[in-house]
Amino acid sequence: MIRVKNFRKSYGDLVAVDDLSFEVGPGDILGLVGSNGAGKSTTLRTLSGIIGPTSGSLEIAGHDIVAASIKAKQSLGYIPDDPRLFDTLTVWEHLAFSAASYGVRAPEDKMEALLASFDLTKKRDALAHDLSRGMRQKVAIACAFLHDPQVLLFDEPLTGLDPLGIRNIQHSMRERARAGAAIIISSHLLSLVENLCTHLLVLDQGACRRFGTMEEVLHDVSRTHGDSDLESAFFAITADAQVAAE
Repeated sequence: MIRVKNFRKSYGDLVAVDDLSFEVGPGDILGLVGSNGAGKSTTLRTLSGIIGPTSGSLEIAGHDIVAASIKAKQSLGYIPDDPRLFDTLTVWEHLAFSAASYGVRAPEDKMEALLASFDLTKKRDALAHDLSRGMRQKVAIACAFLHDPQVLLFDEPLTGLDPLGIRNIQHSMRERARAGAAIIISSHLLSLVENLCTHLLVLDQGACRRFGTMEEVLHDVSRTHGDSDLESAFFAITADAQVAAE
């Protein structure tokens, strides 16, 4: 569903991502982790078609994000870390706009179900301008889910959410994965990543330091460093990368 090969993104002399390759299959949830500036958001923004790669190829559901951008974008849902909504549209109007944009037929039942799923039913007529940060995040996710995309890209999806919202979002991600969607989650919340994700990709200074199933990565780090939880593994992997660079 997601295929990235030899992806490089540079801004002049600054290399944001360098020679990155990985794949995410149907039903997989990939945790994309790294320090600030590691290249996580750049990778997601390029996969979503917002910015173009300097070199390499990126495919969404078999469609190249550059050569077949419309078909690729029709197959994905992208939720940025700070979703931009239309201040003067209501929650319901946002869903209706998304449905029209993606050509979803008779979307009303889906829209009602998503409102209920994300505890937004009572906010259906509220303007986006009047919503809390967490509510705006829920609206963005509901809009991204509406056309049942084969690929979902989340950049810090739990920002501003209350405990119930966090639980509901995690449940919805698992449901989408079980239905065959390929999912990438970029987050600094390592406990979330360890609990939710099937695979892990560690980025450091734009380079891939470790990629594999969650079980494989934690097992490998445990053998060499004696640490079996993701937080310890992350610091061990990035420390090894710094030593190698020196």
